[in-house]
Amino acid sequence: MGATSSFTHSNPFDPPMADRTFVETRTDRRTQPTPRLSMYSMAGGRRQRAQRVGEREGSFVDSYSAWVFLWILWVAAMNVGDSFFTIVHLQSGGVEVNPVAAAMLKTGRFGFVFLKALVISAALLVLTVHKNFSLARIGLWVSTVAYTALVIYHLTLF
Repeated sequence: MGATSSFTHSNPFDPPMADRTFVETRTDRRTQPTPRLSMYSMAGGRRQRAQRVGEREGSFVDSYSAWVFLWILWVAAMNVGDSFFTIVHLQSGGVEVNPVAAAMLKTGRFGFVFLKALVISAALLVLTVHKNFSLARIGLWVSTVAYTALVIYHLTLF
């Protein structure tokens, strides 16, 4: 990825750099902010955190740290655990008190697990992309604590 050049030579005996004019065809990547999702988001990204202290809040990054990946994986695992234990408790006579989950349960076991995983995955994607925003960090912490407490509650019912 370099600058392209176009030049003309009037005399083949002139030095090669005499008449060369360069035309810059690429844009400076620093003139535009990092987008929420880019081609670097899944692989090959370079920016994992803000460069300067004042830029952290409200900035987007190209790639995410292992810590963020493990955090999201934990919440997703707790979601799967909640789905599993919900079905187990319902089969042994329990009642679903969450009206949204009760509506998803009407689609059957597979539909319930699939829809719940889809909704939570979409929410986790939004929270991950916005991880440098204070509201998203609060959302990640709340979801982590809530799902962990919910799975612990399910375990105490046995």
